[in-house]
Amino acid sequence: MKPVHIGLLGLGTVGGGTARVLKDNAVEIARRAGREIQVIHAAARGLGGQAPEGVEQARLTEDAFEVVRDPEVDIVVELIGGDSPARELVLEAIANGKHVVTANKALIAKHGNEIFAAAQEKGVVVAFEAAVAGGIPIIKAIREGLSANRIQWIAGIINGTGNFILTEMRDKGRDFDDVLKEAQQLGYAEADPTFDVEGIDAAHKLCILASIAFGVPLQFEKVYTEGISRIAPEDVTFAAELGYRIKHLGITRATGQGIEMRVHPTLIPEKRLIANVDGVMNAVLIMADKLGPSLYYGAGAGADPTASAVVADIIDVTRTLTADPYNRVPHLAFQPDRINDTPILAMDEVETAYYLRLSAEDKPGVMADITRIMGESGISIEAILQKEPARGETTANIILLTQRIREAQMNQALAEIGQLDAVSGEIARIRVESLGKD
Repeated sequence: MKPVHIGLLGLGTVGGGTARVLKDNAVEIARRAGREIQVIHAAARGLGGQAPEGVEQARLTEDAFEVVRDPEVDIVVELIGGDSPARELVLEAIANGKHVVTANKALIAKHGNEIFAAAQEKGVVVAFEAAVAGGIPIIKAIREGLSANRIQWIAGIINGTGNFILTEMRDKGRDFDDVLKEAQQLGYAEADPTFDVEGIDAAHKLCILASIAFGVPLQFEKVYTEGISRIAPEDVTFAAELGYRIKHLGITRATGQGIEMRVHPTLIPEKRLIANVDGVMNAVLIMADKLGPSLYYGAGAGADPTASAVVADIIDVTRTLTADPYNRVPHLAFQPDRINDTPILAMDEVETAYYLRLSAEDKPGVMADITRIMGESGISIEAILQKEPARGETTANIILLTQRIREAQMNQALAEIGQLDAVSGEIARIRVESLGKD
């Protein structure tokens, strides 16, 4: 049978890793796919005439559009990243009748609706397993392995950089800025770490998970996003005293009012398996109505783990090349005409429990004022820790754990507490999730 011809866009960390995997495991891949898979055309900048490993036999160019227009290419593998020119390249590849494999989470989260509609019209496949959680086959798990289930909620550690920082803060008592510098030195964080530490990278991935879990259009702009840069070492310590660990989670949940999509630091009970996922590793916890909870753990980034997912998608697309377009696995898990318009909840409407840390004068009546405001706002307090003031200080740290309450009610209560003369500085707030069967 004629080999499948690959056009590879990008030969950086993931692109180079993909080329090597296709070369190193060529025999095994052909056995699984049913035919040989060859990279025949590749595009990257600054090649200088040198052919990287895995593309020695391929035509090389610095013009990526040359690859997507090559009539001999069957599958375009987009590993450039970013919005543009990735979007234009993918749409042109589809217009030319080529299947596409991508690891580009921003592209799918922001332009996936347009891309999938174009692919549906042309009868081609766009595969994107590597766009979420690197080498963990989470897209396939939800879209295929759990297709008999109603997904109730998903909670994931889907950014390794943030997880590394929080792990170091907990294990070694270091502050955020110190650990971030080390993460940059180790190559875990970019020179501009905003996408990782402020939750944007995780929000791209969560948007995709929500769509395939609940059959709604991709709506990245509706993901509530909060980073970890304001987490203080004392919050990590106090959380541990209360039996919790802080993780930067992406959470999506189906409720009677709509769908939650939120990324933020979260206290979770230390006994949960996902609370013990440390370092740069990723993990996704899924609650399904028939299976119950299932946890998917592995490397969320890196050349080989991500290439593993990219090549798995290439194999899947190769297997479907002769299939009827109307009998393939849908891009967003549900048939295109069954994607629904369930509303996405605003953060004010989300209900969760809270960890609060505030600094208040150590004198009678202060705690009574705080609990009164909480009670008037309909907020029940689960636990209280009050730390003695340091020697020579007149203010003490007060830590509160609340029961579940709407965000809007908590916002109102915090605004009133912040107006108390005895309360000084910013009130630290971290949401709390039990991640049980609720």
